[in-house]
Amino acid sequence: MEPPDPRNLVPPGRAAHFSAFVAGVLAVAVLVSAHALVSLATTLPELPAAFWTMAALAVACDARPFLPLGRRQSSSAVFPSTCFTFAILLGWGLGPAVAVQAVAVLVSGVRMGHAPWRTAFNAGQYACALAGAYAVTRLGPGDVFAGGPLRWTDIAAIGGAGVAWFLVNYGLVTAAVRLRFGERWWPNAWHGLPFELLSTGSLLLLAPVLVTAARASAALVPLVLVPLFAVYRMARLTVEQHQLASLDPLTGLPNRKALLAEVNEQVHRHAERGARGEPDARLALLLIDLDRFKNVNDALGHAVGDRLLVEVSGRLTDVVEPPDLVARLGGDEFAIVMTGLADVAEARALADQVVRALAEPVALDGLPLDVGGSIGIALYPEHGEDFATLMRHADVAMYDAKHRSDTVAVYTAESDHNSAERLGLLADLRRVLEAGTAGRAEGGDPPAHAPAVRGGDGAVLPMDERAGLRWWSWRRRPRPVAQDDELIARIVTGADPMLRRAAWPAAPPAAPTAEQWARPVPADGQPGSARADGQSGSARADGQPGSTPDGSRAGPVRNDGQAGSGRADGLAGGGGRPELLPPGVERGAEPAGDVGEIMMYYQPQIAIATGEMVGVEALLRWRHPRRGMVDPEELIRVAEQSAVMRLLTRRVVDDVVEQLAKWSAAGLRLRAAVNVSVRDLHTGEIADQIADRLARYGVAPERLQLEITEGALMADPRRVLTTITRLHRIGVGIALDDFGTGYSSLQHLRRLPLSEVKVDRSFVLGMTDDPDDAAIVRSTIELAKALGLRVVAEGVEDERTWRMLHAAGCDVAQGWFYARPMPAEELVAWLARYRPLRPLGGHDGADADRRPSR
Repeated sequence: MEPPDPRNLVPPGRAAHFSAFVAGVLAVAVLVSAHALVSLATTLPELPAAFWTMAALAVACDARPFLPLGRRQSSSAVFPSTCFTFAILLGWGLGPAVAVQAVAVLVSGVRMGHAPWRTAFNAGQYACALAGAYAVTRLGPGDVFAGGPLRWTDIAAIGGAGVAWFLVNYGLVTAAVRLRFGERWWPNAWHGLPFELLSTGSLLLLAPVLVTAARASAALVPLVLVPLFAVYRMARLTVEQHQLASLDPLTGLPNRKALLAEVNEQVHRHAERGARGEPDARLALLLIDLDRFKNVNDALGHAVGDRLLVEVSGRLTDVVEPPDLVARLGGDEFAIVMTGLADVAEARALADQVVRALAEPVALDGLPLDVGGSIGIALYPEHGEDFATLMRHADVAMYDAKHRSDTVAVYTAESDHNSAERLGLLADLRRVLEAGTAGRAEGGDPPAHAPAVRGGDGAVLPMDERAGLRWWSWRRRPRPVAQDDELIARIVTGADPMLRRAAWPAAPPAAPTAEQWARPVPADGQPGSARADGQSGSARADGQPGSTPDGSRAGPVRNDGQAGSGRADGLAGGGGRPELLPPGVERGAEPAGDVGEIMMYYQPQIAIATGEMVGVEALLRWRHPRRGMVDPEELIRVAEQSAVMRLLTRRVVDDVVEQLAKWSAAGLRLRAAVNVSVRDLHTGEIADQIADRLARYGVAPERLQLEITEGALMADPRRVLTTITRLHRIGVGIALDDFGTGYSSLQHLRRLPLSEVKVDRSFVLGMTDDPDDAAIVRSTIELAKALGLRVVAEGVEDERTWRMLHAAGCDVAQGWFYARPMPAEELVAWLARYRPLRPLGGHDGADADRRPSR
């Protein structure tokens, strides 16, 4: 049995108000037209042939009105009888017009299957509109076509009558829709107004021409059918073009444009349901991406791929029942709009049905093709209140399902790696890097006789003329801006880390001379580290708490994995507490346009056997004016997804090589390790950049070492190996970082020109408590030693781990047991206080010249 037309039904709970409105309209229609209809009985025989011709055409044309398919405006159908009845009104009065319009409405109602109440309402609606138009004509000089030439008052009366007809008719229909469905009045009325003005307005304006022709001869009246047919045909073609623009030409499903319109309309309806407290006020957008579709296109061709898409669209339409909508977005992406949901479980249930439907192989040309799909679900209003937000969140959920090798996933904020917050962070990162690049480009060479070089950390380092180093100081920091207002000056000081350090009461320690490098630490000094938060406390080698200059006790070194020597990924890493701000400067009191400053922290790497510092690992830090210290993992995760990673790597390499030159000028020769990402290794640009910077600053290639992860190797082994080989030929050392956490480790150790292996901190942190971790560390050390590689352990945070690594034969260690990451000038001060520790016990402070063993 065919279901009833929803246009003939009234939603429960609205029948009383809507019925009262319909009855009121009918009552008004009877009142305004009763007298005219009664008098019609006497005037009907006197009406001319032109009237009867118009009446016959009005009834005949309304037997097949113009119905734009898919329209949801207040009055979607266009009835040609409007032209004829309005012309009858102008020529012969209200009674004949209302009578003809009633017959035409009855015929069209029977033809279209309208309910009796609806046919009656339409007749009353038109009667009220005609009565309003007739009242306007009576305000003029009289019958506008009584004879003689038309005056401007006649024309004004005709125009006013048309406006009155349109306002009354459109207003009644819009009010009926509002009362019947509860939809918002103004958006629906405004949305349908252009179409109504074009269609109905054209018919009303044609009526005066029709009356004028009828006055001349009744034979001219049928000629109006030609322009009516032309208007009808043009309107239909226009609607068909709009419909085609909203359909996918391959599958015949609605496309993205139609999906946008559907979601926007359903969002409005569900917002009203939610405002009324109805339980089914949720809307779900399901985004489907086919798996392995590209393999079908590549292997069998696009023609077979198109047939596969048609088959998939058929399966989706079989699963999804109206009023839910299936759309094809393009390629192998489809979308489903589910309406009237109470919770997300209903959307999941439909997604599971879709998965089962797609799981069945598709037989094309005798070849069964396996088609699967990943589905992401976004729910209104929890996950978004507009099409763009719902679409993006469904896309995030769909890719989350793919990454988890799952079939269905509901959006969660934790899976959204491209949120507006992260995009803002990426924009700020680009700004701070471009600002640093511009600052370098504006710099110039210092005078040749300059006796000292002021480093980026503010320390003045003497130039070693015997080294023959040609110096290019092409990086200048902007000078502090003089401020008259004390508050503004404090804000500017708080925004610039260099100015903050200068604002501390105590002067920073001076750079030691060459003799001071080897000077023993006083007898009362305990070996320790300068804290990354700016306090010069000590973390004692015995694992006991050290002391800070103000006499308070420093807490013990933590071993919970929250902080330490392990980097985040790529260029950043290590733990570091935020610096303390100078007195009177509050955190976050920075200018709104400031994006902070990128700076390098350095964590010492210590030879376990001798206790000497043999190198440092360069770690990236970014103090954001509003976010504080940006998490290194978040920073790298954001940068690696865009071309900003290239700018970041360039900045890090420039800063580290420049710092190596400054240390060399001060008589300190260290090896610095820099982490690089997979994007950096896909091209040879990084090798050219490093070679250029080493030559520019006069730094020996062996003093720079690049750390790469196994994940970077697996991304594209061929191109990565080419870049690494070029760097090796230059003389730059290559270290395999996070060893043991990736794939094909032994193959990489055999093929790559490595000089060092770094044991991942996840194993080092647990080796004192977990025998398995300890066994993994010992095995890694033995394997690397057999291959002639240096072994570095990161994440060394207590004495027991330090001694176990020495017993296992590890070469170098880094971690909070020795020192936290710190800025360059703090590293100089820390090294001046540091006394080497040897695993056998005592402190060796007698040797005046301690150089790295490697």
